[in-house]
Amino acid sequence: MTASPLVQQLKQGLDAPICLTWELTYACNLACVHCLSSSGRRDPRELTTDEATAVLDELRRLQVFYINIGGGEPMLRRDFFDIVDHAVAPPDGGLAIGVKFSTNGTYLDAAAARRLAATGYLDVQISLDGTDAATNDHVRGDGSYAKARQAMDNLADAGFGPFKISVVVTRHNVDQLDEFKALADSYGAQLRITRLRPSGRGADSWHELHPTNAQQRQIFDWLLLHGDSSAPLPVLTGDSFFHLNALSADVSLPGLNMCGAGRVVCLIDPIGDVYACPFVIHDEFKAGSVRDPGGFTRVWRESELFLGLREPEAAGACTSCGSYDACQGGCMAAKFFTGLPLDGPDPECVNGHGEAAIGAVDLAIVPKPAADHSRPVRLMSRRQATAPLG
Repeated sequence: MTASPLVQQLKQGLDAPICLTWELTYACNLACVHCLSSSGRRDPRELTTDEATAVLDELRRLQVFYINIGGGEPMLRRDFFDIVDHAVAPPDGGLAIGVKFSTNGTYLDAAAARRLAATGYLDVQISLDGTDAATNDHVRGDGSYAKARQAMDNLADAGFGPFKISVVVTRHNVDQLDEFKALADSYGAQLRITRLRPSGRGADSWHELHPTNAQQRQIFDWLLLHGDSSAPLPVLTGDSFFHLNALSADVSLPGLNMCGAGRVVCLIDPIGDVYACPFVIHDEFKAGSVRDPGGFTRVWRESELFLGLREPEAAGACTSCGSYDACQGGCMAAKFFTGLPLDGPDPECVNGHGEAAIGAVDLAIVPKPAADHSRPVRLMSRRQATAPLG
């Protein structure tokens, strides 16, 4: 299995991202233990409404297809609907930008659901990490399961099209994949499962939550059964699991199967800083700011970081592995925040190379995520996280 010509072309970067993730705020009413952005408290330097709509106008000129809005909890911004409306229905009648936004559902009441159902070019994802309250609330906080289910009920009652249920797969919910699919089917919704990354607060919970090697194989087999793109509502992965392609020389999971950081995707954070991808909010991967001269366009097209990421890459420590062409070395963020070199194996390499490499990492020098916006909350220590489950 070798990388397709399309993948090789995309690795050289595009004039504009196909899509980008935009964290509108760090404010959040929950304190999920795997939160990529360590959200909780609002940053007073957040982009203003005028700045946000100006960025949308710039993205429209670049012909960005859609944006993924997240947070924090994006619906906590008072101008949330103003920003969404400016994207999907620009006041000048120009090109619409599709919006996909993720929410924990707390503020998606019946009135909000009706408004969303009346809005075009809009996709809604409800985050859920367990098919029961015990599993979900262990990660997302007490009462979060009930709030998410109520939000789903509200969307269904409002006649919103197929919304999405977004699940971060952990070792505690991997056995619930069939139940997640059944839940999505019961709403006429689409299931989207994503990989846990050791980013943000996930750096502290990763050792407890990330699936075991046997569970990685379980996920691969399950996705082969449910990721059929010809199905009416196939299970989506957001290209999270391309590292699992090393499991087979004959078949691969649906998706782009490459790291798109700085090539086809990137992240804008609440204060306008631009990062290579949503999973590497760290100064080493900050390319600039939409507030800089030249705005987002200059950052995307001229930043040294992004230009460097588009250069041909070497297999590094994976050179001798016959699976490299299939898995492409895995996730950059997962390697970075576990202390592995970017040209090294993925920490969840299904051939075991990552686990062996992590054993030699000095935890004292593992990079730390960027500024922590968490409200005061007790997180497990790394010693607790690595203790045997029982």
